[in-house]
Amino acid sequence: MTLRRLLLAATVLTTTAGLAHAQSSTTPWYLPNPSAQPITGVYLGAGAGWNHSDARGLNALGGNGTYFNNTSGNRQGNLGFEEGFGGVLSVGWGFGNGLRAEIEGNYRYNSVDRLGGFQRRTGGAPGVAFRGIDGEQQQFGVMANVFYDFQLPQWFPTMPVAVVPYIGGGVGYQWTDLDAKATRLAPGGNTVRIDDTNGQFAYQGIAGLAFPIAAVPGLSLTAEYRYTGALQGHYKGSVTNPAGQRVSSGKYEVDQLHNHSAMLGLRYAFNTPTPPAPVPVVAPAPAVAPAPARTYLVFFDFDRADLTDRARQIISEAAQASGRVQTTRIEVAGHADRAGSPQYNQRLSQRRADAVAAELVRLGVARSAITVQAFGESRPLVATADGVREPQNRRVEIVLR
Repeated sequence: MTLRRLLLAATVLTTTAGLAHAQSSTTPWYLPNPSAQPITGVYLGAGAGWNHSDARGLNALGGNGTYFNNTSGNRQGNLGFEEGFGGVLSVGWGFGNGLRAEIEGNYRYNSVDRLGGFQRRTGGAPGVAFRGIDGEQQQFGVMANVFYDFQLPQWFPTMPVAVVPYIGGGVGYQWTDLDAKATRLAPGGNTVRIDDTNGQFAYQGIAGLAFPIAAVPGLSLTAEYRYTGALQGHYKGSVTNPAGQRVSSGKYEVDQLHNHSAMLGLRYAFNTPTPPAPVPVVAPAPAVAPAPARTYLVFFDFDRADLTDRARQIISEAAQASGRVQTTRIEVAGHADRAGSPQYNQRLSQRRADAVAAELVRLGVARSAITVQAFGESRPLVATADGVREPQNRRVEIVLR
């Protein structure tokens, strides 16, 4: 059931991101949140919180198995744990496209609150009863993880909180230090104890949310769920009488480990650029004494220079404003993002600027009043690494002077 829920959460996050991408692939009518850019380069992370460890079945082996067969008729027992806590530390690398890879160290602690079982299945002597249950389970792990961050749009430029959903998974190695004991009420008040450390292959799935802190570029608050499992292990143990003499010894085969954790944490990406000042929002002109805007932004799809319906609407607003106010000249400047070579982006920005100028002329603006410039990728609105596709940088600026 837990794995099913994790897969369902991943599906919801993937579907949400897919819808956002489908909308952005037509007309860039939204702005990605500048404080929620993909991580590029080194980052550090830390988290801590609640840990639940599922009950684990036991199978007494060797002399311990013989002891339980002779006194209770069944080698099968069980372990239960109280709610505990855990923490993780990680160092990773972001590839600038939503993908991240990291190495993680983790620790989890749960107290033992049940050690029992070893009862006859049918008929015969009564089952085994225990008292004085005590002990702890400590886990130490090293994992290699891969994550994907979903870049969601900022639906409104004034949205106060940015959020980046992410999913991930990892594999590694988990050491479990298990120390559990309990005293049988009968026969003889013997004490059953498991005390050993064992390592197994481990795996995990992760789903979380990151909340970038705009005041500190690169710093994010994280909230996540983790499922972590490890393979079956064998632990040394014994049975001793009230005088401390060993009655039997051997190993206990302990079922697979299953942890469920909810953690809060912080993550810091070192190479996060400072977001540029937000572009002023063009407000609709009031009915009386209109004050037309002086700067207009026209956005383009990736690797395209043709005008969308929304682009034509913005150009039309600029053309109308130029006729209502005293305009001495109209500057049209083309730009491109950093995906592709600088030479190609220079030509692409020129085509975009020419397309906007031609539309202004079609709408009645005199060509002699228009100056056209192309800056390629040299003047980004949002600073990015080379090769990053940034919708805000695929633009033409219309300035009325």
